[in-house]
Amino acid sequence: MRSTSLLVFASILAIAPWSTAAADGPKKGQIKNLVTFGDSYTDVGGPAGSSNNGTQWPVYVADYAHVSLFPFARSGAACSDQLTPKAGPYLMQNELPEYFSATGNGSIKVKPDETIYTLWIGTNDLGVNAILNNEVKNNATIVDVTKCAVGWVNTLYKSGARNFLYQNIIPLQRTPLYQVDSYLSRYWSAPRNSTAWNLMIDQLAVGGNAIAELMLQALPASLPDAHIGLFDSHSLFNDILDHPSKYLNGSAPLNVTGSAHGCRFDVYESTSGVDGNCTDAEGTAVDSFAWYDEIHPSEQSDRVVAREIANVISGKGSKWATWYS
Repeated sequence: MRSTSLLVFASILAIAPWSTAAADGPKKGQIKNLVTFGDSYTDVGGPAGSSNNGTQWPVYVADYAHVSLFPFARSGAACSDQLTPKAGPYLMQNELPEYFSATGNGSIKVKPDETIYTLWIGTNDLGVNAILNNEVKNNATIVDVTKCAVGWVNTLYKSGARNFLYQNIIPLQRTPLYQVDSYLSRYWSAPRNSTAWNLMIDQLAVGGNAIAELMLQALPASLPDAHIGLFDSHSLFNDILDHPSKYLNGSAPLNVTGSAHGCRFDVYESTSGVDGNCTDAEGTAVDSFAWYDEIHPSEQSDRVVAREIANVISGKGSKWATWYS
């Protein structure tokens, strides 16, 4: 990871001469459509189900805010096939082309001024089999993947889109996968230095979020009539984890370190292809957990995200959202 390039980039942005005065975003009652992009955190689920084994936040938003949902997020997605060696899908090479194809052939019809576009991506760019353990293409860094994600705004703007809400990266170091005392699981079943991973993923998430914020603040100067907002998922999830009684309401003791569906692997299981020793919460106990499994938010956490984003879309506002134009 080229840490020098990150520091230089951030320093240049920090002295750039643009205004960061708060804006209001879209007007109350203006938004009638929600178009979502991202990874498994946002994928509403297909035959294999959703990442929280329930209903994902975009579906709740559509219900809470009374808008039509057009989902393009795909599980496993990273930003670009030029940056990370994933099997796909990718935001730039798959999700955006699928959206443009759907609007081009008329299968979906949305008016730009009545539509808000959201993006929640980065976990698969920063984490295992990516930047965290230096599995990248073209020497990609956190600067590159963040620039790619924010570039989503420019790409959609050129097609006529005008309302954007960028959801930043959660505190990944607090997920079961990246905690200091994390265990082997299906997301990583080989030995590793969990303390080093915990520190590194924290730095990557915080650094990427800082760069994204500065880049988003700079965009309005070159994108007339655009409404560009930041939804601070990182701070929201820290608040959920620090004050679970404000957010979690299941019938079991509140739990912010474990998961509703946790599967531990031992050395034999990690090499034999079996699922591991799994423990599942049942019934209303699942709503006591902040995490569904080792890396994904629970359905209750998703309801919290949905409530806040629905408030943003409805014009009520949210303490976790900031508009730059």
